[in-house]
Amino acid sequence: QVQLVESGGGLVQPGGSLRLSCAASGLTSDYENIGWFRQAPGKEREGVSCIRRSNGLARYTDSVGGRFTISRDTAKNTVYLQMEKLKPEDTAVYHCAASTRSLFLSSCLDSSQYHYWGQGTQVTVSS
Repeated sequence: QVQLVESGGGLVQPGGSLRLSCAASGLTSDYENIGWFRQAPGKEREGVSCIRRSNGLARYTDSVGGRFTISRDTAKNTVYLQMEKLKPEDTAVYHCAASTRSLFLSSCLDSSQYHYWGQGTQVTVSS
């Protein structure tokens, strides 16, 4: 079992920045990929970014490319999502998730590929 805890959400003005953290505990050798997903009210869950734990290969959805950066600290079993130039449309609950399989980057934004989920952290971008 892997437990995931997100932190770092909050209220920020448009153009501002936030850094989300996803701390993994439990059998931390039991996952290969971490993904960040978000869900806004009335909208479907969307894959934002994902990273492979072994080599740091990452992928981003088009709407956040160039603004968000995903990274990992394997010693701390923590994955970060640095979010810059935030927009009101980035407002959502952000969840991290872990997959026990090594995913191709082409499928790592697919939420059905993930087995463990955190409880989420709210990000609100508003003036």
